Amino acid sequence: METDPVIHVPPSEAGLDDVPASGCGIERTLQVLDGSWTTLVVRELLGGPKRFTELRRALGSPSAKTLTERLRRLEQQGVLTRTVHAEVPPRVVYALTERGHSLRAVLLSMLTWGETDRDAADTVGAAVAQRAPSRS
Repeated sequence: METDPVIHVPPSEAGLDDVPASGCGIERTLQVLDGSWTTLVVRELLGGPKRFTELRRALGSPSAKTLTERLRRLEQQGVLTRTVHAEVPPRVVYALTERGHSLRAVLLSMLTWGETDRDAADTVGAAVAQRAPSRS
């Protein structure tokens, strides 16, 4: 007895209506990119390996505690590696793994949407401001 072949539909062709309520790829992506600064850490490391202070400066100085927590979590998830060089003082370098680099497309989509939405938000904001009654 023959079975029907399973046809995998790439996400770009699948409709979001068919996405399960939980456990879907969107939810898994958000679990990886969860928390303040996490997505921006990945963005910065897409440009190449960085030391802690370089990351902190590039991000606008999040607290050391918060950044350390995010880096540890990303390391546990296999998104980045932490390499300690045996030097005095010790040099610690963070770099994306292959899994981390695979997030590039996600961040590029976010960038595109954000740039497009900024233009739309500016237009909507201007229209709302024009309709608002003056407060004199």
